[in-house]
Amino acid sequence: MYLVMGITGNVGGATARHLLKQGKQVRALVRNREKAAKWADQGVELVDGDWNDATAIAAALNGIDGAFVMLPSVWAPSPDYREAKGVIANYVEALTKVVPPRVVALSSMGANRTSGVGMITALSL
Repeated sequence: MYLVMGITGNVGGATARHLLKQGKQVRALVRNREKAAKWADQGVELVDGDWNDATAIAAALNGIDGAFVMLPSVWAPSPDYREAKGVIANYVEALTKVVPPRVVALSSMGANRTSGVGMITALSL
């Protein structure tokens, strides 16, 4: 079983499609079951919650073989990137409680840099 964050978006959806084609079981943390209904119809296990809830993330991580996590897009982030820092803190809290064998985090070229990266600045955090 693999947890996919952001399954209703482009990247999370592509990740889930790939895993399903490989015959893997997929679980998704979702805020809106209606929006994710097509995934449930394909056998994806839906867990209610979102990346602002460390308890929900931990519940979704329980018993999985691997997780695909990402930061939500914030088109106008606060100067201190508090939105990304909050999600990161929730991931850290959840991953401290439930440690899956594998975690893949969506990144981008340049995310290892700490300045001059514009929209991907949050990824360097």
